[in-house]
Amino acid sequence: MARPPRSERIEPVLDKPQDPDEGEFDIRLGADDRPAGGFAPRAPRERGDRDAETRSEPGFGAVRGEPEFGAERQEPGFGPARSEPGSRKAGATERREPGLALERTGRRREAPEPEPEAAPRAARERREPELGAADRRGRPPEPEPFEDDIEDAEFIDLGEDDPMADSRRSKSRRSKAPARKKARSGGRKRSSGGSGIGKWVRRGIKWTVILMFWGTIALAGGIAWYATQLPSTANWSVPKRPPNIKVLANDGTLIANRGDTGGESVRIEELPPYLSQAVMAIEDRRFQSHFGVDPLGLLRAAYVNFRSGYVVQGGSTVTQQLAKNLFLKPERTMDRKIQEAIMAIWLETKYSKAQIMESYLNRVYLGAGAYGVDAASRRYFGKSARDISLKEAAMLAGLLKAPSTYAPTSDPAAANSRANVVLGAMREAGFITADQAKQAASITIKAQSEGEGGAGRYVADWVADLVPEVVGALDQDVIVETTIDPRLEDMAGKALTEALDKSGKSFGVSQGALVAVDGTGAVRAMVGGRDYKQSQFNRAVDAKRQPGSAFKPFVYLSALEYGMVPETVRVDEPTRIGNWEPKNYEKMYKGPVSLQTALALSINTVAVQLANEVGPDRVIKTAERLGITSPLQPNPSIALGTSEVSLLELTDAYVPFANGGYSAKPHVIARVKNVAGKTLYEHPSVKATQIIDPLYVGMMNSMMTDTLARGTGRKAAIAGWQAAGKTGTTNDSKDAWFVGYTANLTTGVWLGNDDSKPTKRMTGGSLPAQIWNRFMTEAHKGVTVAALPGNYAYRDPAETAQDLYQNGQYVGPEQGGLVDEYGQVVGSGAPPQRQPAYEQPPANGQPAPQYRDPQPSQPDYGGYSDPESPDGGWNDGGDYQAPPPGARIYRDGDPSYGVERGGPVPPAGVGEDGQAGVYQARPHRRNLLDRLFGG
Repeated sequence: MARPPRSERIEPVLDKPQDPDEGEFDIRLGADDRPAGGFAPRAPRERGDRDAETRSEPGFGAVRGEPEFGAERQEPGFGPARSEPGSRKAGATERREPGLALERTGRRREAPEPEPEAAPRAARERREPELGAADRRGRPPEPEPFEDDIEDAEFIDLGEDDPMADSRRSKSRRSKAPARKKARSGGRKRSSGGSGIGKWVRRGIKWTVILMFWGTIALAGGIAWYATQLPSTANWSVPKRPPNIKVLANDGTLIANRGDTGGESVRIEELPPYLSQAVMAIEDRRFQSHFGVDPLGLLRAAYVNFRSGYVVQGGSTVTQQLAKNLFLKPERTMDRKIQEAIMAIWLETKYSKAQIMESYLNRVYLGAGAYGVDAASRRYFGKSARDISLKEAAMLAGLLKAPSTYAPTSDPAAANSRANVVLGAMREAGFITADQAKQAASITIKAQSEGEGGAGRYVADWVADLVPEVVGALDQDVIVETTIDPRLEDMAGKALTEALDKSGKSFGVSQGALVAVDGTGAVRAMVGGRDYKQSQFNRAVDAKRQPGSAFKPFVYLSALEYGMVPETVRVDEPTRIGNWEPKNYEKMYKGPVSLQTALALSINTVAVQLANEVGPDRVIKTAERLGITSPLQPNPSIALGTSEVSLLELTDAYVPFANGGYSAKPHVIARVKNVAGKTLYEHPSVKATQIIDPLYVGMMNSMMTDTLARGTGRKAAIAGWQAAGKTGTTNDSKDAWFVGYTANLTTGVWLGNDDSKPTKRMTGGSLPAQIWNRFMTEAHKGVTVAALPGNYAYRDPAETAQDLYQNGQYVGPEQGGLVDEYGQVVGSGAPPQRQPAYEQPPANGQPAPQYRDPQPSQPDYGGYSDPESPDGGWNDGGDYQAPPPGARIYRDGDPSYGVERGGPVPPAGVGEDGQAGVYQARPHRRNLLDRLFGG
């Protein structure tokens, strides 16, 4: 228990009774109130009275206003007086024990008086407890105490019958007095010794130790609390790296990597050592020595950030960054930093330094959508991370600070400058020499503009979507071998991009797509757009547009299978089905034409007539059998390609014409393996199914070969190769198509705008045909020439008319045809009568329209301009104009057709068969032309 200041101590006043002055409060107890122990407290005297008194210490002065030992004092309730030996005065031989009174001593001490030499030894020994009073009086004045401050004094309670009381009390006082003197003297020496600086140093050290101690406890407590917020360590595990899909061409070269990371996982042993050294030099120099958290690095970062006034350095180790990438969200909070540190320590205890660095290099984000050093290396340098140079490794390590800022594709100068900083850090860390750093810094790295794969990245995206369909959900890295020919893929991309760059603006077209498929359905080349960097949408697979006249081959094949032949004649004239009237672009008509001529010149009216004859449902079944998978609307307008399809399915539906009539489902994946070489999937080898009769294959090839020879696709003709195809153009020239084939390859081209904005009168026979020609010409270099399947020899009706009739009777081969409701053969089966002039007597005084026969040796469009001439403006579509006065109108037998006038497309039921194999037609007067041309 600490002792109070001496100025506030309560001193015992011995033996002398003191009566309080008038007005003072006497705290002495009466006989009945005094507690056991033989003493009673006494009220303090006023300060003024004490100061006025003359005081002397017992045994040291002659006169003092203090009671002397031996004086009589009446204490109530303590019995008779007893004598006190050694008393100085004769009258002080008796005193009462232990009658003590408490007196407040909170007054200032006066200067000590000299100690008298003649004091008896016994008295000095009795008053031993008072030794040191002079020292106390010699101290500087202390502040005046409060009147209410009272301290209990220590007293010795002696019994009356104890003979040893006096001796024990004397010894006790003698032993305590020197100890108090020594303690006070030592305290004064300590307080007066030493300098003020030393005192502050000692205090600083003391508080530093205290703060460190409690700070450590607080930190440990905080870490423990945040640790409780994390899942149990039994459930901690490093998540698997997202599986990578490595897409290869048919020659084993890499097209691209696909997956969440964009690159394959590379073992640390396969990477050049200076790659990991570059990362350590610029990110974590003490990586090999710290335990997951670098305290020195944290202090350095805190100091630099404090000096800068904002965050300049992070102080996180590679292990902490990996923990953040694996387990935590990228939020900048204290909670996340503490959890990051805890998990970093756990990673260090669980895995080796090499494993941690390998996982970090394969997962870190390095800009441009690349996760991991391999993905970034292929994106920026077009090579694997296994093959990068020292400067390239430094550039990748420099991306860690700010991938978007230092990406070589966005700012090459900043990327090279940052790489030089990394080289300097590597030299300072001792990883490379000064000469190596200087030599590497002199090299300027230029990143490739598009990244690896070019146009093939459309293929890689498509493959990545297809892989789960053939192997299920991925839980490991896989290698996909595709059917893509890298040479053809490169040529396809160039042919499309360069043509659009050169002529796209003049035609008002901004986008395009190209697909090339071989006779087995294997996709050899695919370009999904003009620029993958600007748009990743695959227009070859995912976009669906109206094919226009490119759909007509399915209508003509249906007609052939229904009994017609290429020589079958139909009349190109204004045609109306109910209230819907198809149109030709020039609103002029050729009159009687063969089916081959009608297809070559892409005459709309004849195609609509054929679709109406065989029925739209039959056309749809034919298209689906050949490979069309999109929904098709069963109405007569289907002949003009009003139902939307994709370029891939339309191109694949042409393949049976090229391979002899066999089905060929499109595919791009040949085989899927895991990294260990185990085959997970292989495209099945199935026997091809004949879906077109070889006879009709020959007929179709004859008709579509004529399209490239004298029809709308003449610009697509390939020198030295027999090729066939069909153009297609939709209303307002919004979409332009050309799909063609040789015995080796089938290719489709689409051009248009993503917003469906009309082009500037572009047709399928113009720019699309030119792109097709350029690609197919390059694709067939060095390939053995082969003819298209089928040996059908087309005979133009105008040339063979003399051979088909003898004495006015038809002697040509029997042809299949349609039967009307009266049982008479109509259409191509009706044997035409020989009429030299093709003239009809006037009816009702109106002259009949005149028709001209085309000459096979020289194209004759009967008043039409050249379909592909720049100034002719002829194409497959256009707005309908009313037929000229007196023109013959083709009418269907059902008057309910075309009741709805809501749009150009008639109801779905238009053209349906009345019964299987029978075409229902309205009876009409059969004249000479009707009988001759199968009216």
